[in-house]
Amino acid sequence: MSQFVLFVNGAPYGSQHAYSALRFAEAALDAGHQVRQVFFYQDGVYNASRLLCPASDEFDLAARWDALHQRDVALVSCVSAGLRRGVIDVEAAEDADLDAANLSASFILGGLGEYVTAAANADRTVQFG
Repeated sequence: MSQFVLFVNGAPYGSQHAYSALRFAEAALDAGHQVRQVFFYQDGVYNASRLLCPASDEFDLAARWDALHQRDVALVSCVSAGLRRGVIDVEAAEDADLDAANLSASFILGGLGEYVTAAANADRTVQFG
C-alpha cells in the first residue's frame, strides 16, 4: 500500500482542483492506501474556511473535507497563504487583533515545512492546481 501527500492550490468552487483532490483521497483510502496529509496552499486555503455555505442543491465540499478528516487524514492549511486571504484560526486572529476566526475545526494551520516533511516520508505526492 502506498502513502500519499496531496497538495491543493485550487479554491473550493472556483476550479475543479479541490474536488479532484478530494475524490482522489477518497479513492486512495477506499483502495487501502494511506493519505498522510492534504496541504492547502495559495487559493486552496479557502477550502479551510468554516464559512463556506453552498446552496442546498450544490455539492458540499466542506462537509466532505470534514468527513475525510474523520478518516484520519491531516488537513493542513498554509498559515502564510491563509493570513493573506483571511482564513485564520483563533490564535492568529488574536495575534492580529481581529475579532473573529474562520478556520474549520477539521483543519490546522501549518507551514510549508510541514508539507515538506510529510512529502519526504510519503511514497507519492500529487498536486492539484
